[in-house]
Amino acid sequence: MSLTPESLNFDEARLDKIRTIQEAGVPLYPAKFERKDTIEEIKQRFHAIEHEKSLESVTTAGRIFTVRDHGKTIFADLGDESGRIQLYIRKNDLGDEQFDFINRNLERGDIIGVTGNVFRTKVGEITIWVDQVTLLCKSVCALPEKFHGLKDIEKRYRQRYVDLIVNEESREVFRTRCRVISLIRRYLDERDFLEFETPILQPIYGGANARPFTTFHNFLEQKFFLRIAPELYLKRLVVGGFEKVFEVARNFRNEDIDTRHNPEFSMVEIYEAYKDFRDMMQLTEGLISLLVHTLHWKYDIAYGDVTLRFEPPFRKLSMEDAVREIAGVDIHAHTPDELREIAKKCRIEDYEKPKTQREFLVLFFEGMVEEKLVQPTFVYDFPVENSPLAKKHREKEGFTERFELFINGMEIANGFSELNDPLDQLARLEDQDAKRKAGDAEAQMIDSDFITALGFGMPPTGGVGLGIDRLVMLLTNRDSIKEVILFPQMKPESVKSEETAEEVRKEGI
Repeated sequence: MSLTPESLNFDEARLDKIRTIQEAGVPLYPAKFERKDTIEEIKQRFHAIEHEKSLESVTTAGRIFTVRDHGKTIFADLGDESGRIQLYIRKNDLGDEQFDFINRNLERGDIIGVTGNVFRTKVGEITIWVDQVTLLCKSVCALPEKFHGLKDIEKRYRQRYVDLIVNEESREVFRTRCRVISLIRRYLDERDFLEFETPILQPIYGGANARPFTTFHNFLEQKFFLRIAPELYLKRLVVGGFEKVFEVARNFRNEDIDTRHNPEFSMVEIYEAYKDFRDMMQLTEGLISLLVHTLHWKYDIAYGDVTLRFEPPFRKLSMEDAVREIAGVDIHAHTPDELREIAKKCRIEDYEKPKTQREFLVLFFEGMVEEKLVQPTFVYDFPVENSPLAKKHREKEGFTERFELFINGMEIANGFSELNDPLDQLARLEDQDAKRKAGDAEAQMIDSDFITALGFGMPPTGGVGLGIDRLVMLLTNRDSIKEVILFPQMKPESVKSEETAEEVRKEGI
């Protein structure tokens, strides 16, 4: 497929101006500009300026967002990462030649450097009275006049750079995301946790139940998987003697894409020796409540039409109590056949699959309870069947010491008292592997080296994984995960893209 200026949405009129500028010998893309002041610094320094021009000059740079031609004067709005400021450009100051050049060629989207003095206009706006303009980058794609509405949502995700240029609200979302990750690291660092990096390419995937992405290493002549979780490698570090470890990890799961799922996502996984799942609940509660209060200076925040309350302690319910209270079903009061009939009447999908009361417990929880857990709620005591890496419950037969944190119907965190019995772990993974071979695409493989690591001895350990993307959704009041991921995966935009994807599949690229 050949690319053309038209297919790249280059504006023909702007390309003509580029040719004219080049013929005039004016540098189009200089390598550097000595910016001395950001726009925010200028506004702060001259916040008390009156109508007279400042004696001190400023030199700044940024992108042009509006241009207003008034004959012998031009007003323009210049923006950088810190903010926007008005420019006042006069023919008398620049001279006829440079002014006419600017007037003909300066457009919305261009990046320029300016030098001038600062004053306040009659309407009270801090403005730079420009005496020198340097073209730093000519934009050949025209910025949209408006960038909102249903038709533009996909474009915002596909061309995030345009979204960030014109939408300050989007930039603020990703500033918050950066701050959230920084605060998570600080919270753990202050508690003496060490951050490690574990393999993304793994010969055996594990740590969660999910369908993996596969690839092939030519030199090793071996199939590899993009990790679905860093869990088994971080536990190896605990075996090795590091007692407090974490990783801010990119994970990959070959699953559906919707408002809460993206194939590539971020999470933080945390492990601490000599702790259990209740300690991990406390750590998670402390971390999230701190994030909310640090970012919003209060514990109550708006999310859609509800107010979420994050002041500790969060509510805690066993899975059995949650199903009994919210779904109105006591699994111990019914046989599996009776539970199947109840699930059928409640129109819960896959009601024919469960065989035991504990399996029905999970079915009712996922089908009738999860979405109703609006306020931060820890649900604990999960059946052993769907918790292959969690330690068996010390008091309840058939259950594990596992919890999940739900907020606004979303799973935000998942934690265990970690299973450290190598024989029990082997049996659980063998059961998972049998399910995988029987066609369960999300079942886990047997990682024999991980079992060997447990054989050397792992101390009692608590662990938790926290979804960063969903947490940022809550903290920024966004209803789609695509709003908080800079470059989310999406379906091909056009037939040509689909053809390219098919070529990739055929060639095994």
